[in-house]
Amino acid sequence: MKRARQQPRPAKPSRSTIVQIEKPIYGGAFLARVDGKATFVPLTLPGEQARVRIVEEKRSYAAAEPEEILAAAPERVAPGCRHFGVCGGCQYQHANYEAQLRFKQAVLRETLERGGVNVPEKIDVLAGNPWHYRNRIRLAFDAAGRVGYRTRRSHDLVPVSECPIAAPQLLQAALSAAEVLRDMKMGLQPTEISLFSNAEETELLATIFVRDSSTRGFDQVFDEWKKRIPALIGAEVVEEGRAGQPPRTIEQLGEKSLTYCAAGFDYRVDHGAFFQVNRWLVDELANRVTADRRGELAWDLFAGVGLFARKLAENFEHVVAVESAPMATEALKHNLEGTAGTCVKADTLAFLKARDKTARPDLIVADPPRTGLGGETTSLLAEVGAPAIVYVSCDPATLTRDLRALIDSGYALSSVTLVDLFPQTFHLESVVELRRS
Repeated sequence: MKRARQQPRPAKPSRSTIVQIEKPIYGGAFLARVDGKATFVPLTLPGEQARVRIVEEKRSYAAAEPEEILAAAPERVAPGCRHFGVCGGCQYQHANYEAQLRFKQAVLRETLERGGVNVPEKIDVLAGNPWHYRNRIRLAFDAAGRVGYRTRRSHDLVPVSECPIAAPQLLQAALSAAEVLRDMKMGLQPTEISLFSNAEETELLATIFVRDSSTRGFDQVFDEWKKRIPALIGAEVVEEGRAGQPPRTIEQLGEKSLTYCAAGFDYRVDHGAFFQVNRWLVDELANRVTADRRGELAWDLFAGVGLFARKLAENFEHVVAVESAPMATEALKHNLEGTAGTCVKADTLAFLKARDKTARPDLIVADPPRTGLGGETTSLLAEVGAPAIVYVSCDPATLTRDLRALIDSGYALSSVTLVDLFPQTFHLESVVELRRS
């Protein structure tokens, strides 16, 4: 007997309710409670009363969208961008900047303390101009060839006409690229574009990502684009990786690197290499991390192009800078030429496993990706036993995990600094100093 096809259950209708907003949560939302359940609400502020619509309900939490602010907080301001609320790039533009810094301090402190890390009474703060700070942006193309960012709650694209957190030239270059590609119809099928500028906006590198390996007409696109954006000194076409295959550069025109003046030095930065994103705070970050430290030997792990290593080489007899990313290692070697620094092309874990166990650095600087150091790396750092470690982190959760391991191995927290490299967003950078107890 043929079974009747099972009909899908109707979607549970969303419901509205009034909530009191309590505090910020890492990720950009704010905490409220509905029938005792933690409910995460974006675009609200602590102390506000809001009518919200529940859009997702799980066993231990719910997510909601604000429908109406019934009682606004005094920190609420008009957003600086017309796309705010739809675009997923920013989460805090509706709060004044002083409040944003308080949110981030509170989130950092709570995350560390919940993970068993005793935080100093004072968290230092480094902050700068909260607008036009980004030196790098990445946008996607829609089916009509317009550029934009992903929306807040989906992978859909919102075409943009402004981006006030980016250096002005970056969005101008992105809009110009989209116009040139549409007008010239050269057969390129761009999916995304990445743009990186030096602090003065005098040099610009671009990467256009495509679906296939055709670069027909890219030289003409580049020439026309450069006429409109004179700071454009180099551009490359990168084919997106198919399943199991990494992206690959299939054409490169102009220069492959730009010169970035930061912390008193001129750094070479190549296409795709990591460099700190906030052009107003790079100097202060580098100074806070290196802080006139001196000694015989320093290690800079996850060194990138050498922002910290180059400064450390002024005051240490020898600096070992460890980096594995191919797009960064050549620039790192170049940036350390003629200094006390040495470039080691290796990932940090492999370097620590193969290290000379008789060498004990006076200082270790570690600036890992969002995933943090991890258990094996923290264990090896504990074996090394350097008198001081400076940990630069972009994720408070993985930072907390790693700090707990280092503290358990005999280190003590000396200072915590919040470095607001990402104003208007929930993202936060921190610099933590540990000393061997």
